[in-house]
Amino acid sequence: ETIFFPGDNKKKLYLIKKGAVRLSRIYENGDEITVALLKEKSLFGVSSLLPMGKSDSFYHAIAFTHVEIETAPASSVKNAIEIDPTVGMLLLQALSERILQSSTMIETLKNKDTYSRLISFLLVLSKDFGVPSSKGITIDLKITQAAIAEAIGSTRVTVTRLFVELKNSGLLASDRKKITIIDPTALAKRLN
Repeated sequence: ETIFFPGDNKKKLYLIKKGAVRLSRIYENGDEITVALLKEKSLFGVSSLLPMGKSDSFYHAIAFTHVEIETAPASSVKNAIEIDPTVGMLLLQALSERILQSSTMIETLKNKDTYSRLISFLLVLSKDFGVPSSKGITIDLKITQAAIAEAIGSTRVTVTRLFVELKNSGLLASDRKKITIIDPTALAKRLN
């Protein structure tokens, strides 16, 4: 379900209470690139705090899973910051986390080959959505190989082939669209 489209000017901030949201950028040629997969307690829609004319949203926000979101009008957030500086500090902290998430995604995509991009992306998912299990770290997010392929700039066929290789190497397991990284350290060593 779409939360907002590029160009929507709802002037709201969004806080994810439950679930995951995919932020993507749609280009003029129709290409859509994942910018971030946001988890619980993530803030987005911050461009609504910019002055008029500079606040058009460049992003497409989609509920990646079932989500619960709280919204606040940008004007209310600005007023709250003026009344209580701790609100501004909380907002600054949330913005810093978003910058780190974006930087991590850029680092993932800078890898030249698809194999490295896939491993980097899986490690990011395990950090953001990972839950320790008896088998390793289970990514608590139902994500298809097609969605992973789109996120790392590849094809589903290539990602499927690489998944088979990683499973055969004993590094990954999957069931019901949930991925388990059996040994994150060994997987990370494949990047070098």
